[in-house]
Amino acid sequence: MNERTEEILKIVSDWKASSCDAYSIREDGKGIAIRSSQHIRIVPKKDRPGLDIFVDDGTKGERLAIPACVTHGGIDDLVYNDFHIGKDCSIDIEAGCGVHAEHGEAARHNGIHHFIIGDGSYVRYIEKHIGLGKGIAKRSIDPVTSAEIGNGSTLEIDSVQLGGVSQAKRTTRATVASSGSFVVHERILTNGDDRAITEFSVDLNGDGSSVDIVSRSVARDESHQAYHSVIKGNARCSGHSECDAIITEHGTVSATPQLDANDIDASLIHEAAIGKIAGEQLLKLRTFGLTEEEAEEKIIMGFLK
Repeated sequence: MNERTEEILKIVSDWKASSCDAYSIREDGKGIAIRSSQHIRIVPKKDRPGLDIFVDDGTKGERLAIPACVTHGGIDDLVYNDFHIGKDCSIDIEAGCGVHAEHGEAARHNGIHHFIIGDGSYVRYIEKHIGLGKGIAKRSIDPVTSAEIGNGSTLEIDSVQLGGVSQAKRTTRATVASSGSFVVHERILTNGDDRAITEFSVDLNGDGSSVDIVSRSVARDESHQAYHSVIKGNARCSGHSECDAIITEHGTVSATPQLDANDIDASLIHEAAIGKIAGEQLLKLRTFGLTEEEAEEKIIMGFLK
């Protein structure tokens, strides 16, 4: 792997081969390293770029890493990864992505990930995205995540966009069966004239199913973010969507919730709050000797944790 790939990996996954049971490293549109484990099989697709990943029934405590790195302009990396998770599993999956581009041609990564999660399983899916490089080159990351969550199963997504991404469209779709749950913690930072769109669509199809989406974002400079969530309660279920955003300088944010209660026992809630940093917060930190800029940075970093 090249030096930029090593730099990106440290940021998005803190990747070390010795700490992973199985992994696939992608660099500039090609797989450069793959390792399966006894219970996790990684199989390259034959008909299109990407992987089929099979996790055996009863697999517990294993870690899978599938970071993707684009290290220079002129690359439009598209990959399809399908995760076939067995029954009664408990695993962590890390899927960080970084795009490096400077003057000249744009660079883009588009990861399309599909989860089929067997009954009684727990999957924690961690993704960090970042754009790197000086200059005005366009850096785009457009992740698409879809999931079929089985009976009594949980998919938990921890998603962070760390900044430097010129354009992002983040699309997430899920169906949740009886007693299943879908949990999302999203944090997005945009700078300059970055644009970021987040779209969630969740169908709660089984009795006792649930979803909890919490999105926190900071739009700085001239950047813009748009948040759109759709939760459909098709059974006795509970759904919660929350969008909290801070705007600074000339940043803008829009939030559009949609709740469809299609069952008399569907309980759905949406919360949204958009505004600037409160003056009393800045004042309190400045009493500890921080400048206004330092105080603002502390508040933003704490908000995005």
